[in-house]
Amino acid sequence: MALGVSLVLPATPAAAHNSLTGSDPRDGARIATAPARVELRFLSRLDPGTTKITVTGPDNVAATGGAPTFSGSRATVPFKPGKAGLYIVAYQVASGDGHPVKGEVRFTLTSGTPADPSATASPTTSPTGGTAPATSAPAATPSGAVPPPNTAGPDAPTPSAAAVPAADERDETSGWLWAIGALVLLAALAAGFLLRRRAARR
Repeated sequence: MALGVSLVLPATPAAAHNSLTGSDPRDGARIATAPARVELRFLSRLDPGTTKITVTGPDNVAATGGAPTFSGSRATVPFKPGKAGLYIVAYQVASGDGHPVKGEVRFTLTSGTPADPSATASPTTSPTGGTAPATSAPAATPSGAVPPPNTAGPDAPTPSAAAVPAADERDETSGWLWAIGALVLLAALAAGFLLRRRAARR
C-alpha cells in the first residue's frame, strides 16, 4: 500500500504545470486575412497579474493592439497587423506551483497592410485634383455660345458706334413727324375755332 502511495505522489507536481492547449491562429498557420485578435488557450486558469503576452511582426515591430483580456484559461490580445511576414506570439504564464511557463506561437500573414495609411491616400487625391481643372476649364470655352466681353477685339466698338447714329437718326425723324403732326392739329383747331366765331356772328 505504501508503494502505491509513493508512485502517485510524484505525479502531482507535474500536473500543476500549466501549458498551452491551442491558439487562434494556430501555430504554423498561413493566413491571408489578418484576424482582429489572437487567442491563446491553456490547460489551467490564468492569473492576469502574472501572465505576459506580446505579439511581434516583421522587422521586430510590435503588433499588439491593446491589453490582453482573460476569461478562465483563455487570453485574448487585440491584433494590430503590419507588413506581410512572420508574426510571433510570445507568452509567459505561471503554474500552480509558481513555476513560469514560456512559449511561442508563430503564424505567417501572407498579405499585410501598409505601414503608412497616407501612402494609399496620396494616389487617390492626385487623380481627383488633376481631373477637376481639366473638366472645368476646357468645357466652358467650346460650350459657351455667347463670347465673354473680354474676348472682343479692338474692332468691337466700331460696329457699336456705327449703330448709335442710326438710332439717333430714327429718333430725329420720329421727332420731326411728331412736330409736324402737332402743327397740323393746331392749324385744324384754329380753323375750326374761326369757323365757329363767324357762324356765331351771323
